[in-house]
This record gives sequence, structure tokens and C-alpha cells, in this order.
Amino acid sequence: MRVLRIIKERFAQEKPLQGLRMAACLHVTSETANLAITLKEGGADVVLCASNPLSTQDDVAAALVGEYGIPTFSIKGEDNNTYYQHLSAVLDHRPQYTMDDGADLVSMLHRDRSDLLSNVVGGTEETTTGVIRLNAMAADNALKYPIIAVNEAETKHFFDNRYGTGQSTLDGITRATNILWAGRRVVVGGYGWCGRGVASRARGMGAHVIVTEVNAVRALEAVMDGFTVMTGLEAAKVGEVFITVTGGLHTISGDHMAVMSDGAIIANSGHFNVEIDIPALEAMAVSHREVKPYVEEYTTTDGRRLYLLGEGRLINLAAAEGHPSAVMDMSFANQALSVEYLVKNHGNMDPGVYVVPVDTDQEVGRLKLASMGIAIDSLTANQQRYQESWEEGT
Repeated sequence: MRVLRIIKERFAQEKPLQGLRMAACLHVTSETANLAITLKEGGADVVLCASNPLSTQDDVAAALVGEYGIPTFSIKGEDNNTYYQHLSAVLDHRPQYTMDDGADLVSMLHRDRSDLLSNVVGGTEETTTGVIRLNAMAADNALKYPIIAVNEAETKHFFDNRYGTGQSTLDGITRATNILWAGRRVVVGGYGWCGRGVASRARGMGAHVIVTEVNAVRALEAVMDGFTVMTGLEAAKVGEVFITVTGGLHTISGDHMAVMSDGAIIANSGHFNVEIDIPALEAMAVSHREVKPYVEEYTTTDGRRLYLLGEGRLINLAAAEGHPSAVMDMSFANQALSVEYLVKNHGNMDPGVYVVPVDTDQEVGRLKLASMGIAIDSLTANQQRYQESWEEGT
């Protein structure tokens, strides 16, 4: 993670976060550990918990506590009660800044720990799902401090969401099932940046890809990218592998599962496990068993077997190791620089959701290229004046 290392070296010298209390709710992986260490090098007093019960790498959590002195509340496979206890534990730190992945931490802070809000001056959010929730809070005038939507940075969603989610999702499904992708009919629910990535990677492995969407423009884009677009119910009748990446509720419903073929594989790579209607699946099943780690077999009344992967949670983190560090490097560089921006500018920012500053986004891109040994051109003074002028034409 060369970009983050460059930032860490500067943070260690300048200490831009000196003495600031930070509570982070992120996937506890080796990549996240590098971010937490970078923040600590910058002077922050950091505590960390998991943003998903199945994404924790226990050895990383132990190393953060034992080797780096960063309190980490996270156990792979923790139940829901423990998950929310860990969220509360990091809020006991009385943070001045929050760093969230899915907005569970921010939601609990506003809903159950509102007495702490007077301490908080800013935050960041990593995911599409989290940004959707925060925008809803802002629309209801419920959000009480400024939060930068790191997910909206070009160096985040163009790369992390598209290339990271695309590769790691197929990696997780492959590890869990060892299926052959070539020739499979793969249904991708959602054609946002994550869906684009999953669809293109699946096609690259030889799969026949079908896309389902509720957004007409994204559906049209999928068609022009060469994918088949159907309604969810039509796709359920012909698909063999189903992958949801919408951030929404019940992208795959009981009606869909009622018409799926025997042996259908169902996985989710969106943030929460509500994208698949698991209660409906349980209700239609006459038997249920775990056939191997992260693979559950549900047998329906008509004898069909449907396979749910990773309890419907993020399959790329449940059964694999998440995104490659090369793309998380850019995402977490945005996180670190966005916190630094908040420290300098929060006094001029009202409560609300903000995009990553363009200069920050460009700096992350520049550092990434430099770390890869790639140089690009710059505009000359004359070219820059031309770009900024409205008087000159040809």
C-alpha cells in the first residue's frame, strides 16, 4: 500500500491528528490495519471495531492490540449482540471523529448515544450503502455533523468498487464453491460501480451474464456494454449463480427463489445481508444444512436445493480476503486525507454529506501513478489559459 505509506511517513513528521479521538467501524483486515496505523502515526487516538461479523481477520485484530496498542473490538463470526456491543464500546471512547463503513456507527451514535454528539466534529463514510443512509439522515435534518463520503471519490468507486469488488466477489464464491465460471448463467443484481465490476469479471471468466436493474439509465448502459438485461423474476428462472450488489432490500425475494432451478447458488456482495430475503428462504425450506464452510443448502418442498453463501453477508470478505491491497491503498488514502481535511476545515462545514475535495482525489491519483513509476503530462500555461477562457474558440 505505497500511497498510504507515503501519507504515513508525512503524518509521522507533521502529526496533523495529534491528540484527536477517533472511532472507526471498518472491516478488520490487514489493509484496514495499515490505515489505523497511519492514523495513529498522525497522532490520533484510534479505536476500531468491525463493520461486518464475518469480515474480521482475527490475527490482524490481535496484532493491532498487541503490537500497535490500538484497541480493537472484533471477532470473526461474532453474533449480532456482540457486534452491537462492540459498536458501543468504540463510542465509549467519546470520539471527535468517526470513520464508518455502512453507517452503523453513525446510526447508533445518533439513535442511542446522542449524548456524545456534542464531542463529534466530523466523520467519513466508506461505502455506497452508508452514503445512501447518510443522505437519508441529511434529508431528514437528522445528521448532526459533517461527513465526507469517501465512496464518492473517483479514486474510490472507479477502482475499489469496480475492480476490487469485481475480483474479490468472484474470488469469494470460487473459494466457497470451486465452481467453474465458464458457461455459467450468472445474474448480477445491480449495475452500479460494484455491479459493473462483478459483471465484467464474470464475463472475463467465460460466464453468460444477465443484469437486473431498477434504474433505466444503468440498465441501458448494461445493454450497451453487451449484457442481457431482464427483470428479476425472468432472470431467476434461467440463472445459475445470483450475486446481489445493490445496497437495497430484498433484491432477491421469496418470489425469485420460488422459481430458481435446483442447485442455484445465491451470494451477496452488498454491505448488509438484507439484499437476500433469507427469512423467505428459510420459510420455504423443509431442511437446512451446512455442506461446507460458508455454503448452506436449503431444500424446498418441491425438492429443489438452493445454496446460500456466507450467510448472505459480504461473500468477498466472508469466504475470501476482500479487495486487493492495491485498490484499498487508494480508498484508505482518501480516508486518511479526508480526516486531515476535516481537521483543518470542519469549522466551516455545516452538518451534511460532502464529497471528497477534488484536490484530494487528484492527489491520491497522482501518488498512485508515482508509486507505479508512471508519469503523465501537464497542461502548459497557454493550455491552462485556454481551458479557463470563454472568449477564445478555434
